[in-house]
Amino acid sequence: MVDNTQITKTISLEDYGIKNATVHYQLSPQELQEETLRLGQGVESSFGALAINTGEFTGRSPKDRFIVKDEITKDKVWWGDINIPFDPEKFDKLYKKVTDYLGGKEIYARDAYACADDNYRLNIRVVNEYPWSNLFAFNMFLRADDSELNDFKEDWLIVNAPGFKADPEVDGTRQENFAILNFSKKIALIGGTGYTGEIKKGIFSALNFILPVYKNTLPMHCSANVGEDGDTAIFFGLSGTGKTTLSADPDRKLIGDDEHGWTAENTIFNFEGGCYAKVINLSEENEPDIYRAIKPGAILENVVLDEEGNVDFSNTSITQNTRVSYPIYHIKNIQEPSTGKNPKNIFFLTADAFGVLPPISKLTPGQAAYHFISGYTAKVAGTEAGVDEPVPSFSACFGAPFMPLHPTEYAEMLSEKMKAANVNVWLVNTGWTGGPYGVGSRMKLKYTRAMISAALQGKLEDVEYEKHEIFGLRMPKTCEGVPAEVLNPKNTWTDKEAYDRKAKELSNFFRKNFSKFEEYANEEIMNGAPIE
Repeated sequence: MVDNTQITKTISLEDYGIKNATVHYQLSPQELQEETLRLGQGVESSFGALAINTGEFTGRSPKDRFIVKDEITKDKVWWGDINIPFDPEKFDKLYKKVTDYLGGKEIYARDAYACADDNYRLNIRVVNEYPWSNLFAFNMFLRADDSELNDFKEDWLIVNAPGFKADPEVDGTRQENFAILNFSKKIALIGGTGYTGEIKKGIFSALNFILPVYKNTLPMHCSANVGEDGDTAIFFGLSGTGKTTLSADPDRKLIGDDEHGWTAENTIFNFEGGCYAKVINLSEENEPDIYRAIKPGAILENVVLDEEGNVDFSNTSITQNTRVSYPIYHIKNIQEPSTGKNPKNIFFLTADAFGVLPPISKLTPGQAAYHFISGYTAKVAGTEAGVDEPVPSFSACFGAPFMPLHPTEYAEMLSEKMKAANVNVWLVNTGWTGGPYGVGSRMKLKYTRAMISAALQGKLEDVEYEKHEIFGLRMPKTCEGVPAEVLNPKNTWTDKEAYDRKAKELSNFFRKNFSKFEEYANEEIMNGAPIE
């Protein structure tokens, strides 16, 4: 007689040192939401999506991210303020303390993977203390078919225990929270923080080591989309530069919004199976794809709700870094699987608040490497009266906190791939024109879209270019849908001498920032620097 009683799937975590735990394995999003509600760890919003609070930490903690320094990493990792070394013996002791802490508890486990290209697939087993953290893993990693689970063997293990607090004096951490990568044992150990982004960025950081060192593949902190003809476009950019908005193109399919690999076979693949978007001041009108993705299965983080469960997206009383995670299939216009071929155009997006960089310029391989290593954008300094000077912000490779190798190693890979694939690289200023912040105005989105469309359609191939006097960038003199005077930023300034002064000021910021990379950079990269 066949017993058709539904049996809850489970696995043993004893081999990982987690004893006597009640293991909830591979629960569905609905089940994980119900578990979260049952435990009083979240509420249901009016969207039907789960809303949770991540606790003390509402963002990543870069100073508490460590890499175990051992035979694999000691001579390859670029050690310093970003990649902080951790002692192997300290790791083993801390790992045991965390697994002892998880012993006897209700635990949520999931098997998933990263990298949408099967040739680069990284199997991941995620062990979470909280059900909503496990739901985040469901959303953000690629989802394994049931047929793949019977013989599943992880390549990496994530152990995530937000409720565990380290003892810095004993454990070797800086404070109670930590995120540690161990490349020898292939473990990401996360404790003391409920911020879910540490889970995804841990695997991103691991792949940023694994792919270039072992797979001859460039990892990229970027979004990507593909056109009807199969041409792939890549968008790099720091927060506030328009990366999500500009890669969400109704005429092109989204490959992914944050993390990708570029292979030796000249293909692109998404690392992830979902999106993790900021929702500060979100509206359906401005960001329809993100807004409509907030439905059952999505997780809202650190937002403020009223008694009916309605979200106030303008409320920053918990954090400016309010977020939503959702599986990529919550978006309609996506590429399936999340891969692309034939990358033809790369866009470096920058919101230049100095108002001096051209709205679009075509880069040489050396300039592309230089600007890639620089990873420039600008922020506006505060909101106090009279404080209106822009502040430069540099993040190497547009993702410095996640890059274990020296930035020039990624830049040289990018240069080689650009040349081999004959890719066009464009620097696009989505920031200010006609003067710096406080004087000029923000570049019109319709102009930026027109310039990107022209580049994608090859309409900037045969136009006349002129060279920027200070940065040496090649600026098109004409572009369909954009007034000619906008294309050379100096033309938009009333005071031309003031423009030259401001441009030289920004040029000096670039040179000062790049000084720490000079000894590692080759001649071609150094020739990409500003000319004045």
